Amino acid sequence: MKRCPECRRDYHDDTLLYCLEDGVALVQGSVPALSEPGAIATRFLSSDDGPQTAILHDTAGQSEAATQAQVFTTDQTAVLPSGITHVPKAFNRRLLLAPIALAVTVLAGFFGYRYFSTPGTGPINSIAVLPFENRSGDPNAEYLSDGLTDSLIFRFAQLPNLKVSPTSSVMRYKGKSDDLPTVAKELGVDAVLSGRLMQLGDNLTISVELVDARTLQLVWKEQYERKMADLLATQREIAATLTQKIQLRLAGDEHGITKKYTDSNEAYQLYLKGRFHWARRSSEDLRKAIDSFEQAVEIDPNFALAYVGIAEAYNSMGKNPSAAPKESIPKAKKAALRAIEMDPSLAEAHSALGDALALYDWDWEGSEREFKKAIEIDPNVSYIRTAYSGTYLTAVGKADEAVRESKRAVELEPLSLIANAVLVGVYVNAGRNEEGLEQAKKTYELDPNFALAKFWLGLAYVANGKYDDALAVTDTSDTTSIGDLTKSVRSLAFAKAGRRKESEALIAEIREAGKSRYVRSYLFAWIYAALGDKEKAFAELERSFEDRDCYLGRATVDPFLDPLRDDPRFAGLLKRMGLPE
Repeated sequence: MKRCPECRRDYHDDTLLYCLEDGVALVQGSVPALSEPGAIATRFLSSDDGPQTAILHDTAGQSEAATQAQVFTTDQTAVLPSGITHVPKAFNRRLLLAPIALAVTVLAGFFGYRYFSTPGTGPINSIAVLPFENRSGDPNAEYLSDGLTDSLIFRFAQLPNLKVSPTSSVMRYKGKSDDLPTVAKELGVDAVLSGRLMQLGDNLTISVELVDARTLQLVWKEQYERKMADLLATQREIAATLTQKIQLRLAGDEHGITKKYTDSNEAYQLYLKGRFHWARRSSEDLRKAIDSFEQAVEIDPNFALAYVGIAEAYNSMGKNPSAAPKESIPKAKKAALRAIEMDPSLAEAHSALGDALALYDWDWEGSEREFKKAIEIDPNVSYIRTAYSGTYLTAVGKADEAVRESKRAVELEPLSLIANAVLVGVYVNAGRNEEGLEQAKKTYELDPNFALAKFWLGLAYVANGKYDDALAVTDTSDTTSIGDLTKSVRSLAFAKAGRRKESEALIAEIREAGKSRYVRSYLFAWIYAALGDKEKAFAELERSFEDRDCYLGRATVDPFLDPLRDDPRFAGLLKRMGLPE
């Protein structure tokens, strides 16, 4: 017979290691004192300098499949108590999200090292999580390795007094074998976490290791073997055992670390796949992203993060444009409201709503309120500031503030392609053309294949009067909606250079494409304004108004519409949108 030293419950199954009620390690027969050999203290020890802190609570469901994890440890961090070779078959009551549980595991090992670091090295105050290597040989599993990286970074970022390299900064090391000291120096961090993921059928292996880049000492290493279907329960058990062993105490927001978003492993994998495609921004990828997010909420209708993904992807479809605003932005608004209803603390949900309110409803007061709420909840999300600057601040004529916010977005994620791209437009709309061109070149160099890279580089060249350069970087090979944007810039360059025939030929080509997909009338207004044809330019702006074109808000400060500003119709257009004249 075994007994729980905490609740005194007796168990006649000698194979059980932990109490099913409170997770405390069971003891044989009578309850020994905590100081006796073999006894394990499972409550966090109190101290004179702070309150007791528990990280994990009862989380396992009665119907959960039993799982077993293989855990390998270094001398600095022993995960399982002496003599124990596997984790309990059932441990908690509610199901936690798998990557969040893994994040807690990593955090536990990491902070165990911070509190019990070896002499001479000092505590780790900064960390980079390198892109997990996909060892599966299947590119379709790439979303899982990238998503796991992003999830761990997100969880680390919830902790105070810890510098964490953002996702965009570490993704440049994906698929590379740079030595750790070089990586750490470039990113300015004390430690580097790396990992490998291998999926073979229903089997998944994840290896994780943390290295102190200052000494090249292996701080912590673990390997997890599991079935995909049991991924959630397995990682939760590993996390719980680890936190018990090192008696973790955190001064930060433990709710942010262990927050549950979904009970479904399948739904979370679909969410990761959606994020993977959304970041690419092509029309095809945006459709794939929405499909993945919608499948996720079909499985778990209460998965608020997936609703945020739907909202952000539909907003992007309207802005790119991959779909007509009337077909996309209302869906974004609906999904954002659903996410806020389920979880008002999601900063990205408020940002997505603020984006939609500005893009389509022209509700500038509501948009400002939602964006400010999002920043108040989490001031360190790059995309929130990107959307705030490009969608709201630019529209209401706060060009200088838009630049500051957009630059802050790039500071938060220096290698974010969308943050860098939007900064180009913000600079141009603020009349800072040289800075806009410099920024456009940086964005293009980051990834010439990024869907919007050529568009912004060509536009920056046009803003600086470098029309031949704009023509050199814009081509007509892309037959997608993004290609329509690039062709519009090329047509604008021809118009500015006085080459009317070539400019009008491209207009005709884009209009032909418009018979089968949405094209942005607003950009035609650019071209006709440059050609000196005000009547056609205003006709296009009226079409843009009827379409609720996502670009129309920038008319307040857009330099390419300057030839139209002395016409009373222009002031009337802005007034109808509730924008400053």
